[in-house]
Amino acid sequence: MITRRTGLAATAAALLGGAVMTTEARASESRARRSDPAGSALQKNVEAVRDAGVSGVIAEVQSAHGSTRARAGVADLASREPVPQDAYYRIGSDTKTFTATVALQLVGEGRLKLTDTVERWLPGAIRGHGNDGRRITVANLLRQTSGLNDYFAVGADPGEFTPDAYRRNRFRAQRPEEQLAAAVGAPPQWLPDADDPAGERRWGYSNTNYVAAGLVIEAVTGHSWAQEVHERIIEPLGLRHTFTPGTSPYLPMPTATAYTYFPKETRPTDTTVAQGGGADGCVISTTHDHALFLRALFDGRLLRPAQLAAMRRTVPAPDWIAAPGVRYGLGIAWRPVAGIGEGIWFHGGTSLGCVSECGVTGDGARAVTSAAFTVRLGGPESDEQAARTLRMVEAALR
Repeated sequence: MITRRTGLAATAAALLGGAVMTTEARASESRARRSDPAGSALQKNVEAVRDAGVSGVIAEVQSAHGSTRARAGVADLASREPVPQDAYYRIGSDTKTFTATVALQLVGEGRLKLTDTVERWLPGAIRGHGNDGRRITVANLLRQTSGLNDYFAVGADPGEFTPDAYRRNRFRAQRPEEQLAAAVGAPPQWLPDADDPAGERRWGYSNTNYVAAGLVIEAVTGHSWAQEVHERIIEPLGLRHTFTPGTSPYLPMPTATAYTYFPKETRPTDTTVAQGGGADGCVISTTHDHALFLRALFDGRLLRPAQLAAMRRTVPAPDWIAAPGVRYGLGIAWRPVAGIGEGIWFHGGTSLGCVSECGVTGDGARAVTSAAFTVRLGGPESDEQAARTLRMVEAALR
């Protein structure tokens, strides 16, 4: 996910704050995963991302016929060991697609409606300063049309985005109720149309929407958001290398050092140890597992036809500046791509020291996932890294 707010939001996130495998999953695991040979298109594109100033980058292209992987760069700038192809990483806002999927499963079961208001499930949680949970529906949360402020941005001081501030706060976790309260501590960007709030088309990216969605899931089910994600997605698909870390700031091995260039800093800071949020951005995975999830979602294994169709109903997302023509659905985005008539579906996520970028075809037949272990908070180098990563994703799906 690359919007105008991504860099500051990712930094503020850190400053503030044995699955049973299905038969199909076992079969997928058993298919040979091969690395692309030197000189292949995927390998060249991965190297182009590295050459934009990334310490290490990994990518995987997956279809029903198997997986192809490529990597470039190092796991650590000191040791110079190769970046592990099967590295764990924080997928950041790609988590939102998992959260939306759980919510839509509940809709398909008749336990939740997209037209339900937040007030119904979280009474009094969104009130004050002009905020009104009676005017915000589940659809508004998932489609980012609620007008809620991003809790990252309320009261944030960019001058505090420094290596020292990161180190002071990297073990600090916030409860979702605290995040929601912070967001409603200022007037909303707008209130959805009173006559048809679920049909609101004004769009503004806000992590708060998915914090609230996670709380709604918990209110509906009586279980934690993490339990629902595990039992509805991770376990059925046999995603053995995907999990929700709770309040732990650590990544399992193998992984790569996650480097962040803070504003005005010429040297990167090791930001591998960091908090990753909750229903808005905490999932840890691998390129292989993430691709399995995306393919299962779009080939209809996770959602009923009506709910998958609802997920794919989009509104224009004008703040998504890394690529033109982006439209946002329920926890997933779409953009046109030359050479792919139907365009591609994607989300993406940025956390401290890692950029997750992905794409999947509309039928789930082919998916590409990637992780780049360097983040620059703004500037031309950041823009170039983003552009090269998007080109890699698009080329892999043509």
